[in-house]
Amino acid sequence: MALVALLIPCFVISFDVTHSCQNADNFVGASSPGDIVIGGLFAVHGKMLHPEEHPMRPVIQNCAGFEIQVFLQTLAMIHAIEMINNSTLLSGIILGYEIYDTCAEVTKAMGAALRFLAKFNASKDTVEYKCNYSDYIPRIKAVIGSSYSEIAMAVSRILNLQLIPLVSHASSAEILSDKIRFPSFLRTVPSDFYQTRGMVRLIHRSGWNWIGLIATDDDYGRSALESFGIQAMANKVCIAFKEMLPAYLSDGTINAKVNQALEKIVKETRVNVIVVFLRQFHVTKLFKKAIERKIHKIWIASDNWSAAVKITSIPNIKHLGTVVGFAYKSENMSTFHDFLKTLHLQPTENNMFLKEYSVLLSTCAHVEDQDLNKCISNYSQENLIYQAGIRSQIWRDDFLMANIEPGFIQSTMLAVHAIAYAVREQCKDRDCKNPVAFAPWELLEELKKVTFTDNEKEVHFDAKGDLNMGYDVLLWKEISGHMVITEIAEYDLQKDDFIFKDEEKEIEFLNFKKVKSTCSRKCRPGQMKKVSASPHTCCYECVNCPEDHYTNQTDMDYCFLCNNKTHWAPVNSTTCYKKIVEYLSWNDWFAILLIILSGLGVVLIFAISTIFTRNLDTPVVKASGGLTVCYVILLCHFFIFASTGFFIGEPREFKCKSRQAFFGISFALCISCILMKSLKILLAFSFDPKLQNFLKCLYKPIPIVVTCTGIQVVICTFWVIFRSPFVEQKFFIRRVIILECNEGSIVAFGVILSYIAALAFICFIFAFKGRKLPENYNEAKFITFGMLIYFIAWITFIPVYTTTFGKYRPAVEITVILISNYGILCCNFLPKCYIILYKQETNTKSAFLEIIYNYSSKSVGSLTVNQISLESNCTNPQYPITNSCCKSEKNSVNGNCHFEVSKHSLIRERVPPKNAAGPISRKRLSSI
Repeated sequence: MALVALLIPCFVISFDVTHSCQNADNFVGASSPGDIVIGGLFAVHGKMLHPEEHPMRPVIQNCAGFEIQVFLQTLAMIHAIEMINNSTLLSGIILGYEIYDTCAEVTKAMGAALRFLAKFNASKDTVEYKCNYSDYIPRIKAVIGSSYSEIAMAVSRILNLQLIPLVSHASSAEILSDKIRFPSFLRTVPSDFYQTRGMVRLIHRSGWNWIGLIATDDDYGRSALESFGIQAMANKVCIAFKEMLPAYLSDGTINAKVNQALEKIVKETRVNVIVVFLRQFHVTKLFKKAIERKIHKIWIASDNWSAAVKITSIPNIKHLGTVVGFAYKSENMSTFHDFLKTLHLQPTENNMFLKEYSVLLSTCAHVEDQDLNKCISNYSQENLIYQAGIRSQIWRDDFLMANIEPGFIQSTMLAVHAIAYAVREQCKDRDCKNPVAFAPWELLEELKKVTFTDNEKEVHFDAKGDLNMGYDVLLWKEISGHMVITEIAEYDLQKDDFIFKDEEKEIEFLNFKKVKSTCSRKCRPGQMKKVSASPHTCCYECVNCPEDHYTNQTDMDYCFLCNNKTHWAPVNSTTCYKKIVEYLSWNDWFAILLIILSGLGVVLIFAISTIFTRNLDTPVVKASGGLTVCYVILLCHFFIFASTGFFIGEPREFKCKSRQAFFGISFALCISCILMKSLKILLAFSFDPKLQNFLKCLYKPIPIVVTCTGIQVVICTFWVIFRSPFVEQKFFIRRVIILECNEGSIVAFGVILSYIAALAFICFIFAFKGRKLPENYNEAKFITFGMLIYFIAWITFIPVYTTTFGKYRPAVEITVILISNYGILCCNFLPKCYIILYKQETNTKSAFLEIIYNYSSKSVGSLTVNQISLESNCTNPQYPITNSCCKSEKNSVNGNCHFEVSKHSLIRERVPPKNAAGPISRKRLSSI
């Protein structure tokens, strides 16, 4: 018995917090008396239960799904009324309230609206039918609500009968701005026109044009869909799919519709941005299933759920993707926070919502804060279990504050203040303690023109009854493992643009561009759209503009044609370019390289000249033909290097006429001199009498050099006179005008090169025949190599030059000129410089004579040789030539004898038999 007695106080019973209303007073969710009563419509519960009994009865049923966020909105209304009552704003006039739960159903909201229309102070809640309600005084003077546009539309139409002001804190459907259909409707939030415009602005600015849309199948959803479609079309944003979900959770098809929407999202792989105009309980259901299917997208949230803390607590919500949304602007919530901290002191007798919340806290006392929302929303009024007579001792203030949606709290309190300021203006010359002092329609007129200040901002309704305060743009971010709603920007309605508080927020906003959500990639400037089979204008192919066409904007339908005479455009061009004049300029990298190489050649020429001048009397220099011949050849090489400058820079008439002639004459003179050297060497060491006679007759140095060079001068003169080169503009390269020298006559140009080649070939033959001469006289071997380099370079030049076009064509000729010039210069002079600098022991007359003697001794038994008369003190030709021939000091320098060949002492003799006694000198010396 003792145990039973102990359990009785703790006996748990099932109790309906709000039974199916037995009378009109049971229908009220929260109330407080006052001189002027304001009605309230809030969807504190998410759905109304529908029993399956037959036949159906016209009974207002219980509701389920306690919504903490909407409950907080009712508290905001109560808090605002209490603040006004405790202030001097109304000078002793007390505001009262009657707040009703619509359960997100139009039917239940209509029941409340009928009670609002009931006549004041009547014995029964009856609505009188009249032709004129000007003097009719209903129970309430104004209504705040409702939470959803569809309900606001229905309620407003009833309240229009008596022009009772309906000031909504959340209904944003654009149609409600129509003052013909909804003359008594006002709201403290912007119209969806601005929200959809801001959404499209966000989409367009992020580079998206292929999006999906999910909305509720009610007046609000259809209105939002229509408004968004108009804005999207104006900004070239296409809607890939539209999915409509049932407006009420009690609809049996809602799960199938949600699955259908998700199937569409999965199927449309190119759609990565989904715009969602749903209620919070729709979003919760949609997101839970989307997480199960591992769908990862960008979700653009409407103001209805963008700040819903309840949704952020869904498990694994971070895997869903990015949520960015628009929320009503909010201000400082500190006074409301203070009110929530004292909530446990509020009486619950006249506030069934507060009583139910207290019971729910007791029932869910074992649940952590992150799961408390789910626990509370799972209970219905019909099956709520609690400990009778015991209120929760733990009110969890932090839980309430965490679930505040500041935008809705702010708009609710603004609605109360707007009504209060209108009442103040209405009661300036009336005794408003008397409830019949004015009618609701008079208050409506005052509301339309009321102006007041909230947080230093002037607040007033526009001509459409809207309060356009702008939006906060919210971004859901994961911080420390929890999803947190942060503000990244403000959407200014007047500027139709986003305002950022700092650079970091702007960067977060710009990061949306990293996600692609387009049917077709945007056609860049330089491309045009090619219509595809899709009915959407956003679906097309991008093709490049052809040559000489361009586009300078994105997503152009066709390309513009350039003026081909003066301009050009490549494939995929964004503009027409003026044709530029090109030539091998001095600052071109290749030209600079060639100039450097030419400069190095000139330096090398001066270095060789210096070496030869300082070693003028050495055998090597004399064997090279003497300083005069060397200077002439080096001067020719200098002119050849200098001629390369005529090929660089802007072509002029003088350059064109002189460059080939200058080069050709210089090269002809150089080859002619080398030819004479080859002939002289071959003549000096030829022991064949017939050949020697021929060479002797041929060897006329000055006439031959003058003749060979003169022929080239004549060719060049005729060329310049009759088919002179000229400056020419060539247009065969589409992008540029090539400015170059037209050679006038390719034949003449070929004759010049052929003539030089002929001289070089003759020189090559002579040098080749003398390739086995004594080592110190074997200059012919190097001349042979030089001529070979010349032939290789110029044979290569012909195909390269004929197949090269553009400004680098002159560079081809310069390169060949440098190669051939370097080859001949180095082969002729570098070996001699090497002997002069590093083989000085061989650069003596004795060494030269010894080599010559050995060479002649080998040849004496098989060839007819010439005796050599030496113009010296040694006159006996029957003895070997030795150093003892030096009889005077003036003929001996550094122990070496100086010999000179008499040009008139060449006497032919027969060679004695091999066994003839006594060595006879058969060597003939020359001054080469």
